[in-house]
Amino acid sequence: MATFLYRIGRLAFRRRHFVALIWVALLTLAGVGAASAPPAGNSSFSIPGTEAQKAFDLLEQRFPGMSADGATARVVFKAPAGEKMTDKLNKAAVGKTVRELGHGSEVASVADPYTGHAVSRDGSIAYASVKYKVSGMELKDSSRDALKEAAQQARDSGLTVEIGGDALTAMPEEGAGELIGIGIAAVVLVITFGSLLAAGLPLLTALIGVGIGVSSITALASALDLGSTTSTLAMMIGLAVGIDYALFIVSRYRAELAEGREREEAAGRAVGTAGSAVVFAGLTVVIALVGLSVVNIPMLTKMGIAAAGTVAIAVLIALTMIPALLGYAGRRVKPAGEKSKLLGGGRQAKKPGRPNMGTRWASFVVRRPVAVLLLGVIGLGAAAVPVSSLELGLPDDGSQPTSTTQRRAYDLLSEGFGAGFNGPLMVVVDAKGSAHPKTAFSEVGKEIKGFKDVVAVTPAAPNKAGDTAIITVVPKSKPSSKSTEDLVHAIRDKGADITAKTDAKLLVTGSTAMNIDVSQRLNDALLPYLALVVGLAFLLLIVVFRSVLVPLKAALGFLLSVLAALGAVVAVFQWGWLSGLMNVQQTGPVMSMMPIFMVGVVFGLAMDYEVFLVTRMREAYVHGEKPTQAVVTGFRHGARVVTAAAVIMIAVFSGFIGSSESMVKMIGFGLAIAVFFDAFIVRMAIVPAVLALLGKRAWWLPKWLDRILPNVDVEGEGLRALAADGKEGERELVRA
Repeated sequence: MATFLYRIGRLAFRRRHFVALIWVALLTLAGVGAASAPPAGNSSFSIPGTEAQKAFDLLEQRFPGMSADGATARVVFKAPAGEKMTDKLNKAAVGKTVRELGHGSEVASVADPYTGHAVSRDGSIAYASVKYKVSGMELKDSSRDALKEAAQQARDSGLTVEIGGDALTAMPEEGAGELIGIGIAAVVLVITFGSLLAAGLPLLTALIGVGIGVSSITALASALDLGSTTSTLAMMIGLAVGIDYALFIVSRYRAELAEGREREEAAGRAVGTAGSAVVFAGLTVVIALVGLSVVNIPMLTKMGIAAAGTVAIAVLIALTMIPALLGYAGRRVKPAGEKSKLLGGGRQAKKPGRPNMGTRWASFVVRRPVAVLLLGVIGLGAAAVPVSSLELGLPDDGSQPTSTTQRRAYDLLSEGFGAGFNGPLMVVVDAKGSAHPKTAFSEVGKEIKGFKDVVAVTPAAPNKAGDTAIITVVPKSKPSSKSTEDLVHAIRDKGADITAKTDAKLLVTGSTAMNIDVSQRLNDALLPYLALVVGLAFLLLIVVFRSVLVPLKAALGFLLSVLAALGAVVAVFQWGWLSGLMNVQQTGPVMSMMPIFMVGVVFGLAMDYEVFLVTRMREAYVHGEKPTQAVVTGFRHGARVVTAAAVIMIAVFSGFIGSSESMVKMIGFGLAIAVFFDAFIVRMAIVPAVLALLGKRAWWLPKWLDRILPNVDVEGEGLRALAADGKEGERELVRA
């Protein structure tokens, strides 16, 4: 592996014009494809196999044109103080708004509050329901704008008007978080390299890689139903690993220059050694992202595969374009320790006898490994304690900031009709196999009314054929509560008894039930996904490090950091600790996607740091250093780079904490704190402490396993042999 990549690095350095032309051509081709591709809407959202999805599919067959899973909007009106919604002027204003809401090609129906019994008992609040032909993720911006304009006209008449439902659901605007992250990344890279040019290379190549990846996704979005949201994860991960991988290789290149090697040889060795770590680190990220397919949520699968493709591009760019650009840069990229004239006045490297910060820290850890290990494990264990009370769910409008119209509409509906009114359940009764469908519909309604957490049950609304009916159930509790989830399961459990009595089948659906099913699907998939990702990566790391204990330590350390990060998320977003500092206006269940999302993303990034840091230790150990000295050597060369990479990642993810969207805020905080725990506590403290305690045993591998494992030569032993052969050839020429 090292020899092969060494030759690629040297070839790219020599043929830099050709390599640069290829990548520019690919970027141009992807850009043209993205610009000429038909605009793609948002990807259709479906959860195959869940009861809620089966009910939606059944409704599509039995109620043609109904758009059962179409978006809904509730335009909520509140009369001024001392007035009622039934007053003449207020009624006229609502009627005009209802007529305006009925316009639009995507509108399926609009329910007038005065004919649909949608006025509160005290007469102060009313709402109009708007049903759309497409889902909230597929709704056009023009339809959302028309909805907002109609509401504004009603406000102008003196009414308080807010809009709830999923029709206004949209991905938060992108750009600010990424720009903040790139800006901080630039500063960190300049400090790390002491050169504007060297710092610019990782940023340039990362942006090119993300440009190719995201443009390709945009070009294929319509054909593959990828949707406009699929590129979000690809952009976040592609930017992260693109900077990291280029940072690793440029850093190794400067280290090789500092040892006196020629620039082409230094580029080859940088790609052969650090490039090997990049390849295997990239493979772990790809495994983690492609593994999202085990969840069996099509949209999540597509996002994972798209992001994995962007990571693969980042690896290829790091291996080829970085050495090509180093060739263009020439002597303007200084050896390690030297700064450019602009930043450091051309200062030379520090005296070799003075150890850097990484060396001093590693020396401290190997002298007191037990104390450092206990402190790190106890600290992360304490942070993980809140996980014991983790509650998972999907956020609803009640978790939105109070400044949003969705949250204000949610509060108005709760005030006028009760908390459960914000998340009604749709019970579908399939009586096609029943001899008496009407009796079956009536029996289902009676059974549901008997549940203690039910406030209201509407009469059954059958289809034209009379074999299927819809019953709307209003729970007592809010949509995201445990009580509502228990009610859904209770109604479904009652379905078997109803089928036995009436030969009719009962299915529970609606947005609330769909959210519950999605959460359950994610919960059920977490352990298989974790086993798949960690298992495959464990096998891969055994090949990389030729050790059993080092990969085991890497996996256990990762699990510890993820649990600690989840504990921090629970403490902030569920318990409310530091909620004011984080601007968390409403606490509640943790987003059900959070654990599996953190496992996938953080595992990949954590293995980046593990592979790069421990590979240098393995390299030093194989070349004859004692185990504890190899740990110090690895930190001397890698600690500064890993620290810079981690700071960049934390900055990128922290940029999303300021978002008004609770989901985005939670993801940004969770990933930032997870990278902090993993990079600075696990990789920088626990890893060297464990390796110091294990000594030679850390690199133990059974002989039978050593014989069957392929030798990938990540530590670059083949390069030494290659150099030795070259010197021997020179001696032969001299003798001749």
